[in-house]
Amino acid sequence: MEGIASMLIPFILIGGIFYFLLLRPEQAKRKRHQNMLENLTKGDEIVTNGGLHGKILGVDNDKKILLLSVGEMNNQEVKVHISLSAVAFLKKGGELIEGE
Repeated sequence: MEGIASMLIPFILIGGIFYFLLLRPEQAKRKRHQNMLENLTKGDEIVTNGGLHGKILGVDNDKKILLLSVGEMNNQEVKVHISLSAVAFLKKGGELIEGE
């Protein structure tokens, strides 16, 4: 019986280390990012996963879609619909913020 217990202790310790060094920080990061996505509003500047920079013109929470202004071409504003899940960062003061 003592042999089995002494063999299990290293596995339990490795599991604890794995949780606290890898899983827990990733869960916290995911939670911050989800909170940031839920709090996006009109006028916020964002960056998508594809690198598209723009300003939010409208938010449709039911369909999880954003209307994004990305610039001008021929004196007309270029607007793009993107999925809410495509948002990577929120821009504040020129700095990228992943989640608050």
